[in-house]
Amino acid sequence: MSDTEPRQQLLNLALMLAIFTVLYNIVEGIVAIWFGIEDETLTLLGFGVDSFVEVISGLGIWHLVIRLKTQPDESPDRFEHTALRITAFAFFLLTAGLLATASLNIYSAHQPHTTFWGVIIAFISIAFMWLLIHYKIKVGTMLGSQAIIADAHCSRACMHFSIVLLAASAAYELTGIGYIDSIGAIIIAWLAYKEGREAWQKAKGINSCGCSSDSCSSNT
Repeated sequence: MSDTEPRQQLLNLALMLAIFTVLYNIVEGIVAIWFGIEDETLTLLGFGVDSFVEVISGLGIWHLVIRLKTQPDESPDRFEHTALRITAFAFFLLTAGLLATASLNIYSAHQPHTTFWGVIIAFISIAFMWLLIHYKIKVGTMLGSQAIIADAHCSRACMHFSIVLLAASAAYELTGIGYIDSIGAIIIAWLAYKEGREAWQKAKGINSCGCSSDSCSSNT
């Protein structure tokens, strides 16, 4: 964009979206972990931990947008690469923890008390993620920023977690089959592993158009 003022307005909107993403994930994570522990539902607990991992990634985007506002010509700095590495390790730890606990739950025939709150939280999360995806793509396209568009794709990945949570929680509420909750947790573990692997590759520079990298855009 040639006009500086509209560009700054769009960057301000991108910053607001980044801040909202971080704050929303913090609240979502607290609520999901609370009900996950109370109701002994592993899928909801894993979803809540994932929300806090997404906070780390979101901080990288927050930092990126601030950098675009003040120093648009600079390459991704150490903070952004460090955020990606921490995100990757956190996803790998989440994967290991969910797989181990899900296996134990299946072996012991553990059943959640209820997955009602998993259904409610999943519906809310899907709605908010859909809005974030829409506006991030819109702002990223208007700015010509592949980094912000990539962040929208990260929000789409978060929606996939929400869909798994919804499916597993609803299926358990309808059938009462205990291992459905563990299967949901295993699927979330698989998604977390994929997200961790991608974050690690982005940190190493294998994919420069990652969730917190703008090096693939020449006009950002």
